[in-house]
Amino acid sequence: MNVLTLIGIYLAVVNVLGFAFMGLDKWKAVNRAWRIPESALFLIALIGGSIGSILGMHLFRHKTKHWYFVWGMPAILILQILLVFVLFRGYFITIITM
Repeated sequence: MNVLTLIGIYLAVVNVLGFAFMGLDKWKAVNRAWRIPESALFLIALIGGSIGSILGMHLFRHKTKHWYFVWGMPAILILQILLVFVLFRGYFITIITM
C-alpha cells in the first residue's frame, strides 16, 4: 500500500467515527445517558473527521444550536483543506501543468 491509500483509509475511518459519535451522543442525550464530552467531538474533527462530524451533526440534528459547533466544525474543515493545499501545492501544480 502506498502512503495516499493509507491516508485515505485513515480519513475514512476517522470520519465514520466522527459521524458515529455524533449519532451516539444524540442517542445518549435523548435517553438521558452519560454523554460524550464536547472536547472529544471536536478532537475527532481536528484529527481528520470533520466531514463525518458535520454530516452527523446535521443528519442527527445534534449540536446545531451551539454556535461553537455550527461555526467551529466548518472552520476546522476549511483549515484542513487549506493545510492539504499548502502541503501538496507542488503536487497539484505538477498535475495541472501536465
